[in-house]
Amino acid sequence: MHFVTGGAFNGKRAWVKKRYQEAHWISAYNHDPMPADFQKIDENLIVLEGIEIWLRELTKQYAAKECRERWNQFLNYWLTWENLKGPRKVLIIGTDITKGIVPMEKENRLWRDVTGWAYQDLAEMAEKVDLIWYGINQTIKSGGDC
Repeated sequence: MHFVTGGAFNGKRAWVKKRYQEAHWISAYNHDPMPADFQKIDENLIVLEGIEIWLRELTKQYAAKECRERWNQFLNYWLTWENLKGPRKVLIIGTDITKGIVPMEKENRLWRDVTGWAYQDLAEMAEKVDLIWYGINQTIKSGGDC
């Protein structure tokens, strides 16, 4: 699993597309639902883009603890998919949504908190984590062949 993060409009998508040209893209920005089943996808690389949008939808339905539990169920499923048949990879793109600023509205604070926890969990599980700023990457975690 490879996690790519950074600010909005900082070149994450372009950076991923340049390095991973043969991929099946699933994007929350295109209103694709958060995937729970990759079995029908033939490609060995799946890119999940806009996970902060899917996380926001979770916060509209569940309390923070349950959001995190459900998110981790998805992460574990995606890791299982990767390991069932090689070489497979899930690349996840998530935008830094508040840059440390605490929103005034309760629902936006919940979204920020859940997204922060989700990104921490994802970074822990991922083999590789890249931070993209202005189109330039900084690998902040590297392990395995990504």
